[in-house]
Amino acid sequence: MTETIKRQSIIPLPFQPLYDTYHFAPATQVGNTIWVSGQVGIDAQMKPGEDVRAQARLAFASLQAILEAAGAQLADVVELTTFHTDLRGEIEAFSAVKDEFFPDRFPSWTALGVTQLAMPELCIEIRAVAVAGCGER
Repeated sequence: MTETIKRQSIIPLPFQPLYDTYHFAPATQVGNTIWVSGQVGIDAQMKPGEDVRAQARLAFASLQAILEAAGAQLADVVELTTFHTDLRGEIEAFSAVKDEFFPDRFPSWTALGVTQLAMPELCIEIRAVAVAGCGER
């Protein structure tokens, strides 16, 4: 008999208002694979961080919280896709923050320059794919 794998939306409590308002899940999990929607550099009051470093830290913290709600961790991330409104001007600062969250065993990473994000103050967005349990040593 074939086992059915179910799709599950991952919606940590702080993200419920975004889910209700904009109709998207912060993450979707099928089996051990987790697809995390784009996370931006805003705080709990929807205020963007002051610069690319602050926004990156907020976005990576959101990514971490969503993964933990799915039973995973940052070490389980196998792919990152990042979107930047000033890719060439801010990639060095962004990379330094990224390396704080991923100090080793770096995931695959694609960085894309874009003309705009959801709010005019935003300068980065981070999507990720993780496989729960794969980052354990």
